[in-house]
Amino acid sequence: MSQLTHFDAQGQAHMVDVAAKAATHRVGIAGGRIEMQPATLALIESGSAKKGDVLGIARVAGIMAAKKTSDLIPLCHPLALTRVAIEFEVFHADEKRACGVFCTATVETVGPTGVEMEALMAVQVALLTIYDMCKAVDRGMTMTDCKLLEKHGGKSGSFVADGA
Repeated sequence: MSQLTHFDAQGQAHMVDVAAKAATHRVGIAGGRIEMQPATLALIESGSAKKGDVLGIARVAGIMAAKKTSDLIPLCHPLALTRVAIEFEVFHADEKRACGVFCTATVETVGPTGVEMEALMAVQVALLTIYDMCKAVDRGMTMTDCKLLEKHGGKSGSFVADGA
């Protein structure tokens, strides 16, 4: 297993020096879901939630979150993002899971470091925004399964999660 890169030889936290790394096209794709009561999902699908277009506002929140990642995660580099795309897929209850919304964030840049954290941040904030907008009718919503689905570019190449 590789060494943790955010610690120096003395064990002190530091921001990784990426100055010598090549600027390459980098892509990070993350996903996660929020489960809820069927009536809550019906409000989202109908567009009749009291606070407005839940998925539209969550999309904008996810984009904003990707852009602000380095402000919230102490050792992340500020990056010039070239693309942030947030997609939602509604799913209905079956014998294995409740109903809810699956969120996928795709983030891209051309630079010396990857955008995995930005993609993960975008998903989490988009899901939190759905929770915030619907909490008046369903405080039992659960956010789950947030993970990196794919990463491409850079020296380490590509990663695709099992089942992605």
